[in-house]
Amino acid sequence: MEVRRAVRALLLDGSDLVLLRRTRPGRPVYWTTPGGGIEPYDAGPEEALRRELDEELGAVAGPMRQVFACGEQTGERHRLDTFYVCGLVSMDLSRRHGPEFDDPANGRYDVDRFRCAPEALGGVALIPDVLTAYLAAHAADLPGLLPAGRTPPSPAGG
Repeated sequence: MEVRRAVRALLLDGSDLVLLRRTRPGRPVYWTTPGGGIEPYDAGPEEALRRELDEELGAVAGPMRQVFACGEQTGERHRLDTFYVCGLVSMDLSRRHGPEFDDPANGRYDVDRFRCAPEALGGVALIPDVLTAYLAAHAADLPGLLPAGRTPPSPAGG
């Protein structure tokens, strides 16, 4: 069975959670957290997430803390998502790049912000589904889980 490891950001911009609104042909609109697969050339999960944030948002995040993980199996593929809470340091959408933006058939990746509170996120169609339950229980706690520390440099090539 193929195991695909991915990292996702619970990216906070002040009191808001930054999400990607995905509009894909043939699917209802849904929201997801920025992030993606850990590639063989990534030094580790946090470096992979920093690369993904740079690609998807032109963003730099502060220190990260792992807060949640979930698995999902579809057919012969198992996906393991690890979520990190982090604060947004900067974002420049004009710097977005990566394979997801190369093919228009991939649909749109629009950036939305929602107040990081269970009542504000309750009606949002989140993928993966288990993230909805996690945020219902812990959204209000996320700002307090942000680690203190120095902001790392931008990813190489970003």
